[in-house]
Formats: sequence, structure tokens, C-alpha cells
Amino acid sequence: MSSFRKDQQSLGRLLETELQRVSRRLDQLSSKHHHNHKAFMLTPPSGLTEKCDMPTDPAYPVCAEKTEFLQAHWQSDPCYAFYGVDGTTCSILSYLSQIENFCPPRPGRNHSSLPWHQKTHLNAKTAHIRDNLSSLYEELSNSSSLAIKFIRSRVERMSERWIKAGLRMKQNGSDTGSPELKVLLYPGALAGKAGQHFEAMVERGGPLGELVQWADLSACLTILGHHLTFSSSQRQLHRLIGAAPGHGGCPIQRPLTFDLIYTDYHGLAHLHGVMGLAFNHYKCRFRILDSFGTEPTFNLASYAQSRGYKTLWGSWGLRPLQYMNMFPHTPDNSFLGFVSEETLKTEKSKDRLEPESYRKERIAVVYGKQDYMWQGKSEYVRIISEELETHGTVYQASRHSSNLPSFVKNHGLLTQEQFLKLLHRAKVFIGLGFPYEGPAPIEAIALGCVFLQPRFDPPHTSDNNNFYKGKPTTRKISSQHPYAEQFIGKPYVLTVDTTNTTAVREAVKSILNTEVKPFTPREFTCVGMLERVHSYITYQNFCSTSVPTWPPESALKVHLGPLGQSCVTVCQHSSLWCEPALFHHLNTPAAFTRLGLGCSRMVQEVNHLFPSYNPWGRHCGLQRENLLFSCAGSDPSHRRLCPCSAGQVALCPQCL
Repeated sequence: MSSFRKDQQSLGRLLETELQRVSRRLDQLSSKHHHNHKAFMLTPPSGLTEKCDMPTDPAYPVCAEKTEFLQAHWQSDPCYAFYGVDGTTCSILSYLSQIENFCPPRPGRNHSSLPWHQKTHLNAKTAHIRDNLSSLYEELSNSSSLAIKFIRSRVERMSERWIKAGLRMKQNGSDTGSPELKVLLYPGALAGKAGQHFEAMVERGGPLGELVQWADLSACLTILGHHLTFSSSQRQLHRLIGAAPGHGGCPIQRPLTFDLIYTDYHGLAHLHGVMGLAFNHYKCRFRILDSFGTEPTFNLASYAQSRGYKTLWGSWGLRPLQYMNMFPHTPDNSFLGFVSEETLKTEKSKDRLEPESYRKERIAVVYGKQDYMWQGKSEYVRIISEELETHGTVYQASRHSSNLPSFVKNHGLLTQEQFLKLLHRAKVFIGLGFPYEGPAPIEAIALGCVFLQPRFDPPHTSDNNNFYKGKPTTRKISSQHPYAEQFIGKPYVLTVDTTNTTAVREAVKSILNTEVKPFTPREFTCVGMLERVHSYITYQNFCSTSVPTWPPESALKVHLGPLGQSCVTVCQHSSLWCEPALFHHLNTPAAFTRLGLGCSRMVQEVNHLFPSYNPWGRHCGLQRENLLFSCAGSDPSHRRLCPCSAGQVALCPQCL
């Protein structure tokens, strides 16, 4: 419906506006007058007649510059007055000394650590696997938000599976043994104006894939024994992180009390807007739920600007592995995933359907809850309907006539339980081309459906597709669900040219002649996600400047790629996975020697293609910037040195 599309577009524009504002602030980080870092209440000057000369300490080279800036702009943000700045040189020097550390300590005062910069002691409590989710229910119970209600409903529906998976980990000797962490979950898309737009779409067939991921992440962290705070309020966020009153120009008032903060791009913008200089200090604790992926070339601001990769979504300067994807399409990021619903609970135990007892009817269910998704697909769906009774779950406003073809039996929007029950009956789940890469096809396959989806030729990219335009990725999307196509494939997934009627008919015939059992990849089970998240929390330390020690070097399988291939492709061709945390093992002259490559010239540069080998001139390139180690990078003149590993997607056998 046109109004629904407008709501989706408005949500996108809101995020772009937030990102534009943040982009301007990020650009200021390196500018002459930007003052970055540090916070708490000032010690007042001792004596009204204190003389405040401009210090000339070479250890504080920008003190005069920052003082001049605040003399002109201290009233631009109430936070400066909150911290005691009143326009006088003494108050400004005190602020820049005690809060932002750009000036030396005032005479007669000891140099103490910044109030928001103090190290907090790690919780001495040990995390143990829980056998219930009651603490999470309590955390989610105080909200009337439809989105939060959806999250809680999903957690409750799947609670038995989460608890059983936790007990299995415990029995296998995998009780965590790691410190109990304080974790903040802040889905920024549900906060502020964006949250209002999102709420308006929840009951009209809006995008729920991200909510599925937030629900499963919260359940996973709770079972693993960590202390969760869940918030979708900007006002509460300010209180939780100790933001100073004002517009975010000053650092927070106290050390950050959370060991980890999971958020999204909206939330990242919100945090940047209220933390001041503390944002850069604590950004190593952030984990960003990012459905489309963020490649290293877009992530490093200076490189993105100089190489033409700058977008509103990138340039945060995080470790690429801090971005967490729904599917493993960007190995430079971490694969977070979700859990596929496999079984159906009903009130009557006799109605419970186990995978072995599925009885499929000659039914097809179409994937697309808004009628605009069906536009241009009538002939494709009609051909399928010749052989299968075709069902839809499309939102229909009251007193509005349906635009769907007459041969489609439309149920309207169903609850998740009703939808799963329909999939239990169905033989085929039909993709229309949009939405991209959602959880529904994986759940349909887990319930014994075949997923029939469109092939994109040419592939959809940020250059030719409005959805991906401006996104920080160079991915070429070959179908509606590339993960299902590449990692699952036939007979569970068939990808066709939907404009080729013969190909569609043959695909339907093949489906009807094939018995397909329910299938769930391990990475989309409760145990798989628990293992993955536990490993990330235990071993990923982005606050350390040391080279990563996880995954261990024993997991490394070195491959030299052909010209023009990315390490993603090189590793996939050997049924392996590109592991960016292992790149540093290949970033040495010895790595080239072990591969039998004679280098006439060895260079070390800031280049997302390095380490790589250029056969013309036998030039060998080493990476100088760790943030640019890239699985995704490729170039016709370079052979990439690729760190591959085996095992569950994102986890090698040695990683557990």
C-alpha cells in the first residue's frame, strides 16, 4: 500500500537525517575547533582573585586553541554551564583540565584521572547458565510498545527450547565460567521519532526481522547468565549512561557502567549524540546489529573519503567485527544470526506436530505481507497456482478492497503461531523478490517447505538498487535470499528466473516430485547461537590493542586466491569461511615465502586489498592499517592472501 511504503521511506529518511547530523560531527573530530573527551563536576577555583594565564605546556599543544573555541562557543550547549563553565578563562581552563584533558592541571591541584575515564572493576561474579528466563520477562514487562510485546511473545514461545539448549551446554561441560557482564540492549530503531514510525508499521505487516533478532539475542544472553538491561527510550538511555544535560557536546558524567552495549545504526547515532568525547573512549564496547553488513572500506573515514567509499552509513571507525549481521554474508563482520522456529506448540498436546509427522498439503504460501511486494509478480504466482492452492498473508486495511489476484486465498496478517501453522501445511514458500534476507525463509525450510525464490540478473547492488543505495557494502545480491541459495541450496531452495514461465513450471514440478524433510542449519538452532554468542563474549576483546588470539592460529587454512577474487569467494570455493581475525598471521614477509611467492618488492600500505600479491612486477603488499583487513576486497590485478577456517559458520571447531 502506498501509505505503508511512505511510512517505510519516512523511517529511512529519519535514520539518514540522524546519520547526516552524526557525519557532520564526525567530520569535526579532526577539525581545528572540535573538542572531544571527558566529564564530571568541576572543582571550583580557589579564591575569587585567582589569576588564570594561558598555560604553555608542550604536553598539551591544543590547550590555547580549545580555550579560544570555548570562549566563543561555551553557551552553544548547556552542558558546559553544567560542568561549571561561565565564560571566564579560569572556568574554561578548569573544564579543559578536569573534564576534557586538553589543558594541564590548574596550579596547586593534582592531576587525577578523568571522572568518566576511570577504570571500572570487572564484575567478580561468574556467569552461569540459567534454567529460566524470568529476569528477561521482568525486564520486558514495563513497556506498552507493540514491538516490545512482539519480542516478549517470541521469547515466551521459544523459552522451552532456549532452556533445553542451555541445559545441553551445561551437560557438555560448557557452563560459561566467564565473568557475568552488565549488558545494555538498546534497539535505537524503536526509540524517538523512528520508534513511532516503526510502531505504526508493526501491526500492518511491517519489518519484524530485526525484532526476531533482538528477541533471540536477549534470550541468548539471559540463558548464558549475564545481567541485561533492555531499553528503547532515548530519555532512559541518557540516564543509563550518565549523559550530561545539554546537546551532547560534553563527555558523560561517570564511567560507563555497561561492559557491552548492543545497539543498531539508530542507536549508534543516539550514543554519539550524547556521549561527547566519551564516545570514542568507549566505542570498543559497542556491538552493532547490522542486517546488510558494513565492509572495512566504508568503515574507516579517512580511507572511505579518499577512495570514494564514503556513505552516510559508514565512517564510524569501529572494528569491522563489531558489526553483527543477521546472515553470514559479510565475514568481515560477526555473524550473530537468530534461531529458526522449528516446532509448533498448541494448547492441546495431541495437536503438537513433530518434524517426523509432517503431512504436507498441495499448498503454496507467498512471502510478502504488503501488496506492493506483489506488483509485477502476478504471472509468476499464477503459474504456481495452476499446481498449488496459493495462500497469502497480506495486510488489508478495513474497508479497502484487495489488489491481490483472485486465485490467492488471503488470510490477512496472522499471528506468528498462526503463520507457523500455515507453513506446517504448506509444500512451498514463494519468494517475490522482496523483502531481502529475512528470517521467514529459514523458518519455512525448518518446517519442511521448499523455498522458491527469484534470481536477480543482473545482481542487485548499491549502484542499481534503491534499497542498497548508500549502504556500506559492495555485495552483489544474486537472489532474494543469498544465504538460502548458497549455504542451503537444493532441494530445499530453488532459485529461478521468474520471467521464464518454463523455468517456473519446471521448478514447481520438481518440488511436487521431491519429498523434503525439515532442515535447520546448526547456526540457526538455539545451541548454535548460544555457542556463538558465548564465544564472542568470551574471546572478542575490541578494547585491547594486542593482536587477536581468537580464533587460534591452529584454525588457519591459508589460501592464495586467483586474480580478481575476494577472500570471501576463495574460502567459499573450498567450503571454508574467511576469518578476518586471522589476517595478521598472513601479514608478514614469511607468509609470502611459505606460499612460494618471490617478491621483487615488498611494500606496506593502507590498502584494503593487502596482504596480496601482484604478479606483474612480483609486488607483495602488507597491510599497515588493521581496520582495513578485508575479506570482501578484490581487484583484477591482485591475488589475495586469504585466512580461511572450517566449522559452523563463524565458529571453527577449535573456537568452541
